[in-house]
Amino acid sequence: MSALSTIQALSNPIRFAILDLVSEREMGAGEIAARFKTTRPAVSQHLRILRRAGLVKDRRLGAKRLYSLRREGFEPLRAWLDCYWSRRLRRLKLAAEQVERGKQTR
Repeated sequence: MSALSTIQALSNPIRFAILDLVSEREMGAGEIAARFKTTRPAVSQHLRILRRAGLVKDRRLGAKRLYSLRREGFEPLRAWLDCYWSRRLRRLKLAAEQVERGKQTR
């Protein structure tokens, strides 16, 4: 998966909230749906999007489907963000060094 697919999956407040729920513990689809003022089919669609994005995993337990967070699904987004942070930190370091050199020449 890509950072873009992760961002798109996270762009909906319900999906964002679902991730918070399943980050704490494994939950059934019905239990997740009960937390929202929307239909169960709508929550199932959100879960499907999160699963396709690689952010949640599911397993069957009898007739139930249980969902949990896939932390490794966030790696593409993290790598993308790290790229920006690394550049910003390098620029901050250079700026700090310039300020320090300016103080030493006074």
